Amino acid sequence: MSENQPAASDSQKPVAAVVYNPIKVDVEALRASVERHEGPNGWGETLWFETSIEDPGQRVTKEALDAGATMVLAAGGDGTVRSVAEAVHGSKASLALLPSGTGNLLARNLDLTLNDLDHAVETAFSGDDRPIDVGLIQVRREDSSVEKFAFVVMAGLGIDATMIANTDDDLKKRVGWLAYVSAIAKALRDKNELRMRYNLDRQGNHSVRAHTIIIGNCGSLPANILLLPEAAVDDGLFDIVMLRPKGFVGWVQIIVKIVWENGVLRRTAVGRRLAGLSKEVRALNYVKGKELVVKLDRAHDIELDGDGFGTAIAFRTWVDAGALRVRIPAEVTLEEPQPEDEPEETRLPGERIDDGADAESDLFAESGDDASVASGGESPSN
Repeated sequence: MSENQPAASDSQKPVAAVVYNPIKVDVEALRASVERHEGPNGWGETLWFETSIEDPGQRVTKEALDAGATMVLAAGGDGTVRSVAEAVHGSKASLALLPSGTGNLLARNLDLTLNDLDHAVETAFSGDDRPIDVGLIQVRREDSSVEKFAFVVMAGLGIDATMIANTDDDLKKRVGWLAYVSAIAKALRDKNELRMRYNLDRQGNHSVRAHTIIIGNCGSLPANILLLPEAAVDDGLFDIVMLRPKGFVGWVQIIVKIVWENGVLRRTAVGRRLAGLSKEVRALNYVKGKELVVKLDRAHDIELDGDGFGTAIAFRTWVDAGALRVRIPAEVTLEEPQPEDEPEETRLPGERIDDGADAESDLFAESGDDASVASGGESPSN
């Protein structure tokens, strides 16, 4: 009998599939844990699919769904999770996270266990589903081709994408996030700004210069960094931040805001009240929205969920609200969103383009829903 052919006695039971990265996962330990938890929780024999450099997870996940899997366990790094989520989202199946690697960004933002494989597997087979949002993005390349991807944590251009592009993969495998230190130094020396025109939720075209723009579905990064303090994975909105520092002082303001205020003060109720009293930093602009269209003056590196995805000359991204169900421990009480002091009016960064030669009715012209889009594409095998 094939490894992915359910036994006759399991035909009436729900079936799960494991999509795993063999480089990141102890497969023997994972198989043993799955065997311990599938049967007692009423699941049939699990199907197994291995990722590769050519297929980081999308195609094998679709094979798993076609084979009848109603839950897919993603065992690997952030790249594996993103690839599996891209294939699972919008289906009736759910996604379970078996964190591995250096980032584990989605698991961190859902407060899931990071270093206990058996507990993660138990959560998959005995837990509950939680609907979360998915970010969808159309990326236009310099040759005018358009590719479509999904992301579950964040997309970015600027320092984060440049940092990822400059990171030595071999060093990252040996020392994890420490490998980003030299890459950050290189990125900070990059004097090139993002010169872009953008349109948020069809509120008109704006022109702005920024060092970095990050579109977040979640807010937390490794090392306890809360980049987007108001981001919620299930609110149907992106939290977007533009970094616009002017010299050394601007970078200091950003670091203090993100590391101290967001990373420390906002972790407690008292701290959140103190943070609400602080002035906004001009070098850091936060906005919220459901759809963002950006056109750049030239191609820049772009990243999705911590992986580089080449360069983009333009992109359109939007929220697919509640389109992915993720397994969480059963009987977990989700934390209620904390009230924040909302500004009376959202002021979009940059200059409004009302008319003239720079005005455009559609910054991402001829690349909407009817465009010829290559979904998936290659990404690092994480």
